Amino acid sequence: MSQRVLYTKPSITELEVSYVTDAARHGWGARCYEYIERFERGFEQHLGVAHAMATSSCTGALHMGLVALGVGPGDEVIVPEITWIASAAPVVHVGAKPVFVDVLPDTWCLDPSRVEAAITPRTRAIIAVHVYGNVCDMAALKAIADRHQLPLIEDAAEALGSQWQGRAAGSIGTFATFSFHGTKTMTTGEGGMFVTQDAALYDRVLTLSNHGRAKGNTRQFWPDMVGFKYKMSNLQAAVGCAQLERLPELIARKRQVFQAYQERLRDLPLRMNPEPDGVVNGYWMPSIVCDAASGVGRDALLQAFAAKDIDGRVFFWPLSSLPMFDACPENTVASDLAERSINLPSYHDMDMADIDRVVAAVRSVF
Repeated sequence: MSQRVLYTKPSITELEVSYVTDAARHGWGARCYEYIERFERGFEQHLGVAHAMATSSCTGALHMGLVALGVGPGDEVIVPEITWIASAAPVVHVGAKPVFVDVLPDTWCLDPSRVEAAITPRTRAIIAVHVYGNVCDMAALKAIADRHQLPLIEDAAEALGSQWQGRAAGSIGTFATFSFHGTKTMTTGEGGMFVTQDAALYDRVLTLSNHGRAKGNTRQFWPDMVGFKYKMSNLQAAVGCAQLERLPELIARKRQVFQAYQERLRDLPLRMNPEPDGVVNGYWMPSIVCDAASGVGRDALLQAFAAKDIDGRVFFWPLSSLPMFDACPENTVASDLAERSINLPSYHDMDMADIDRVVAAVRSVF
């Protein structure tokens, strides 16, 4: 009997095991931050940014970034309608209001024209989410943000390996956040990263991350403000260091899996993650959007996957459709996408037999 095809899982080798073993045996006392600092410096170099800070989650990194920017009660933050709730929850945590804006039908990322229309005197930031590895229209969004003097935040949780105009996704905005959850292209189990080119902003977030204790403070256990505890552990960072060394191969394998799907599905009435001129897509999660005329939707695909013992992963629900938020019926592109879309299984050691099983399940519905 064939094994279940999972929608994703990490790639762990003896390198990760050896680094974690070393951290567990020796990473204490004077060496308690050794792997964390090594991970941060390596990530800075990979991304081409001045400052990176490892965190316990991408959500925590976004939360601290918003606090450091001064976003709070009465403010509004623009968030795309299609994304995981982790992009919006920190906005709520700081007391601000997430304003959900519709997405483009081809990239599934923020529609710049809708962003412009949604800006009010209360708008304090724009969160651009590079969903499923697809890259936002950063030129248009940056122009809007600059014109209105707003910070442009990149939620790059799903975009490791993606590039825009030769620059890594996450290296362009006021700050960016990354996720190293076990489902991501590279993992630390749980974990994230805050990155920025702004030294002053980095210092504020660094202080917030350590219960409000500023770096260089000579008074032991003296906080200057009420902060957070969103720090990554040395053990997690050890996994991250190993994954970072392997990152080119991890990204390349994600792209190979996507291309295998694309070749086998290109004759069907559906669209997949785009890679327009000037963009490199890290293809974290290969996804299909069935043509409306095909009559094929999410539920039929999920049933076909279940019948063949394959994990089905739904496209993100429009955030305004969730019970804790007000409905935004005007965001018609997002609601339509969610009904006709599904993510395909994608992990580094998928073989062609696994990919062919998924393709057969998709084809069976059409």
